[in-house]
Formats: sequence, C-alpha cells, structure tokens
Amino acid sequence: MQALKVLSTEEKEALDSPRITSDFTQSDFLGKVYIESYGCQMNFADSEVVTSILINKGYGTTSNIAEADTILLNTCAIRDNAENKIRHRLQAFKAIKAKKPSVTIGILGCMAERLKTKLIEEEKLVDLVAGPDSYRDLPNLLDQIENGQKAINVFLSKEETYGDIEPVRLHSNGVGAFVSIMRGCDNMCSFCVVPFTRGRERSRDTASILNECTQLYYNGYREINLLGQNVDSYHYVNTETNESINFAQLLEKTAQINPDLRIRFSTSHPKDITDEVLYTMQKYDNICKNIHLPAQSGNNRILELMNRSYTREWYLGRIQAIRNILGEDCGISHDIIAGFCSETEEEHQDTLSLLAEVQYDFGYMFTYSERPGTPAAKKYPDDISDDVKSKRLSEIIALQRIHSGIRNERLIGRVEKILVEGNSKKSDLHHFGKTDSNKVVVFPKKSEKIGDYVHVKILSCTTGTLLGELVDN
Repeated sequence: MQALKVLSTEEKEALDSPRITSDFTQSDFLGKVYIESYGCQMNFADSEVVTSILINKGYGTTSNIAEADTILLNTCAIRDNAENKIRHRLQAFKAIKAKKPSVTIGILGCMAERLKTKLIEEEKLVDLVAGPDSYRDLPNLLDQIENGQKAINVFLSKEETYGDIEPVRLHSNGVGAFVSIMRGCDNMCSFCVVPFTRGRERSRDTASILNECTQLYYNGYREINLLGQNVDSYHYVNTETNESINFAQLLEKTAQINPDLRIRFSTSHPKDITDEVLYTMQKYDNICKNIHLPAQSGNNRILELMNRSYTREWYLGRIQAIRNILGEDCGISHDIIAGFCSETEEEHQDTLSLLAEVQYDFGYMFTYSERPGTPAAKKYPDDISDDVKSKRLSEIIALQRIHSGIRNERLIGRVEKILVEGNSKKSDLHHFGKTDSNKVVVFPKKSEKIGDYVHVKILSCTTGTLLGELVDN
C-alpha cells in the first residue's frame, strides 16, 4: 500500500500491481507453486491461506516463476482495469507455456468467481478457476489437471471462514499482519461486485481470531489489522455458551492480548459504526486512532442510487462522533467514486463540499467503473463521459492533496510514537513507521531495530509523508 493514499490514475494502477510468494519450502514432491496477488488486503490475506493449504498438502512455493509447476493469480474484480491487468498478464504467460507445456495456470479470487467458466473458455491458457470460498479444494482441482482435465470450483459458501487454517505470512515485514475476521458482504451497494464474488456475510469464530492474534504477538508481530468487508457488522454467537460477540467486544478482547500489540481494522461502513466501537477505541491506547470510513459521494440522491443506506447528514453525524470521542487527531480516510450514473455537476460539487467539511487525512478516489451484473449496471445507464469523470476525479484529488497537507502540517513539532516497520524506500540510512493515525514517518536510523517502538519528533512533511528525528522517550 502506498504511503500517499491520494491516488492519481498511475497510483490507482499501482494498487493492482502484484505481490509475489516467497520460497517457504524447497519441497517439490508435488511441484512448486508461484502466486501473484492483486487488489485489496483481503486478497493478500487469502493468498496466505492458499499457501498454507498447498504446503500442508505437500506442495512447495517459489518466488521464481521460471521454476513454477503451477502459477496462480489471485485476482480483483472491483474495476474493469483490474481485470484487464490480469488478461494482459495472462498474455505474458504464453512464452512460459510454450517452453513448459506442463505448467498449470490458475485464476483465483473475485475475477474467477465473477467470470466462472468464461475464463477457461475465453482465456485458453487458464487451466484452473477457483473462487474465494473454494480454496480448500485446490489440491483436488490440481489433481484433476494432472489427469488431463480443466478444473473449476466457484461454489459460494454460507459457512466458510478458513478460521482453522494458520496462514503462511507472505506479504509481511514480520512486524504487521492481516487477520481476517469475516467474509462476504450483505450490503448490496449498487455499484459493487463483492456480494456476488465473495458471497453472504459470515463472521469467523472469536476464539480462532484471538488465538491467531496471540500467536502472532508471541512470534514477534506488533501490529494486527483486522479485516472484513464491513467489520462493524461482525457478529459471532458461540453455540456452546450462547455468548454473542459484536465488533466492539472483539476489538476489546484483541486489545487485551498485550498493550504492545497495536490494533488496526478496516473497513467500516458508515451505517454500522457505533459509539460503542468508538468508546472502545478511546479506552485502549493500543487501538490505533484511525478509521477508514468510505463516503462514496456527498450527495443524497447519488447515495440513494448507490444503495448506501445512509444520508450525507448521517455520515457527517458519524464524523462528528469520531471527532467528539476520539479527538481531532484521529485519522479519517475515505473512498470516493467520481462520475457515478447520472451525477450532475451540482451533485459533484456536493462531494467536494463534503471533503471540505470533513478534511480527511487521505483517500482512495476512482472514477465509476460499471461492473456487469451489479444492480447499477442493470438499472442505470453509465451516462457520464470519461472526460467528465476524469475532470471530476482530478478536482477531488487536488482538494484531497490540500487537505492531506493541512492534516500533516498539524503534527509538525509534535513527538509521535512510531512502530518501526523497515527501511525507507529511498534510503537504507532511514527507517520508516506509522503514527497512531496511520501516517507514514521517515527518520534517520540510530540503534533502533525493526519492530521497536520509538519516539519521533516531526520536523516537516509532504502531503504523503512526515519527516522527523528520533528523540529520547
């Protein structure tokens, strides 16, 4: 994820760039698997589950695609650009397939679930298609391919959470880890494919989440990011004790594992985030004061067309509650869609005025991309031209850059507690980490190690990064 979360077109495309498996075993009894992961944090977390399943069945992994017997792409379907990137990637595999005809090429994840058999029919290189709920079946699917068949499983489950599988940490720096707490989504936003590609909402059992987080802490991890399409609707009932756990209670139980374990979460839905969650965040210093609260639009008519289930006024009420309970320093980020169906210039101005009223720390901003099969695609013409969409997006990004700069400048002169995450991208002489409010800080190295907590005085900033120096605790 990029340090500057105000996204230009190039930056948005970078989010779809792959992350690749590392070599976790030299075993090649059943062959070596290479995985590229695209899209959201949930996809990267899923790839860690996939790797665990395959290693436990005797497969090896490799970060060298030339060594691979099986190539798997874990895909995103949220935008047309994300799917086109996978199609282009498949074209690059033609040379690999020509040199090694026995190599298996598989598509996993949301694109697999959305297109199903079409992927095998249209993309002749594809041998295997597996949706997000069928990863336990991957060894069987690979067996089918060994027997000369194409293999597909896109069954969506109402129960699968992979709660009993210990992920292999592929995309981690050894300091932070993603922990999935639920799967699927019931919200049915009109523009979104997630309910169709990830199925109905279901919550993972609380004990397995806490066990995973505890094990991560004792393995040296110091930051946990609890993941769900809508974490605020987490609800698990223990059938043995009849105990009911909501998200605020899960958050508290996770925070109580150890005060040195930082807790983050995403994503929240404005209609569901409760004061109970906010007061739980206030109560524990190790729950980071940062909330990702997608707005999507600042206009009530557009929000209704999007089926977002809240109004602008409700949304601003939640923002005010965050500020009142957690303070002005709480980091707040957003998602915005520019140029949704029938959006007028006046309605676009409502979105700009929402940004001006909230003054977010950062945001993920995109033009509307019609997704086949969604309610919006069925009911509303995609009638805003690409030029208008791009113009509106540029205005949104420009305003967000100003606000990001303002929010960052507020921290100049302050001392912030930072978890050291690694070397700066630009210099091995500098470390980087994040503030409680999720801002990236870069500072010259001293004797601190990755995984340490340090105190950094903020000296200057850009719109995306804070620059500082270490100070004594």
